[in-house]
Amino acid sequence: MHVPDGFFNVATSVSAGAVAAAGVAVCLRGARRELDDRTAPMAGLVAAFIFAVQMLNFPVAAGTSGHLLGGALAAILVGPYTGVLCMAVVLLVQAVFFADGGLTALGVNVTIMGLVTVLAGWAVFRVVTGFARGKGGVTAAAFLAALVSVPASALVFTLLFWIGGTAPISVGAVAAAMGGVHLLIGIGEGVITAVTVGAVLAVRPDLVYGARGLAKPLVLRGADGESTTVASSAAPEPVAAAPAGGRLKPFLLGGVGVTLVLAGLVSFFASPDPDGLEAVAENQGFGGQAGEHAFGGWALADYGEVGDIPVGIAGVIGVGLVLLIAGAVAFAARNRDAATKRDGVRA
Repeated sequence: MHVPDGFFNVATSVSAGAVAAAGVAVCLRGARRELDDRTAPMAGLVAAFIFAVQMLNFPVAAGTSGHLLGGALAAILVGPYTGVLCMAVVLLVQAVFFADGGLTALGVNVTIMGLVTVLAGWAVFRVVTGFARGKGGVTAAAFLAALVSVPASALVFTLLFWIGGTAPISVGAVAAAMGGVHLLIGIGEGVITAVTVGAVLAVRPDLVYGARGLAKPLVLRGADGESTTVASSAAPEPVAAAPAGGRLKPFLLGGVGVTLVLAGLVSFFASPDPDGLEAVAENQGFGGQAGEHAFGGWALADYGEVGDIPVGIAGVIGVGLVLLIAGAVAFAARNRDAATKRDGVRA
């Protein structure tokens, strides 16, 4: 759903840019509550993983494909504030290095693909996990959160198009088309998100931000009638109580390996059909409004197609860029006091 230049007038693009900038600024401060020296590398990995999986378009209808947006996944794994930062980095790298999403539309893309998907996904996730607990409940909540986040993003796009779209198209027709195709894409998003969250829960439940404290405490009753409440063994531990840093490295290295395989090899098998927004724009008659990208002549543009670079090589380069930038942002935003206090307790 990467919006190109030309779909929105200047006022709407600037306004969306201001909303996106304000949202990212708030999240930079809020991420201190989610990040420390141990979780910052996880944020870099999540951003790189989302970049890689976004390259894997899957068919959803005749001549139309979809791909992961990733906002709900990021929020569940590393927290909503950090999730927005991850999405902003992914969208920035895609726009600047791969000409995927317009430069003047960057604010629109961060708003609809970052802020909206994270907020909608996180809200649904919290509501569902209020009723369904345990690993199964978390996985089911992840599916529903991701499913809802995609059409929510599509409907916000339609709202912005109604406010400042550059083509005189029926908003009702655009809303119906965008909502319908992105509901189908949302099913794929939900499956990918549930599988990913379930896999991390199985290996390192302490690294799933959204699973913290969801298990009910265990109440033991003695013969004298007194009860003692203890933490359930099934409850994911808070990050501060996770194993020492050495045990985190294999997980991170494994995650990077999987991400590189997805971007470097699986990307060759992605569907070549236009994604949901492109298909709707073509069918509804406003696809011609898209402008030329300022960096459209770069070798990496269109994921290497412009410079005859294999898509897998372009994908690996993108993964590296996102990993470095998102990791640097996460380390800069992290709560340094949390690490100091934890080290003091261990000492």
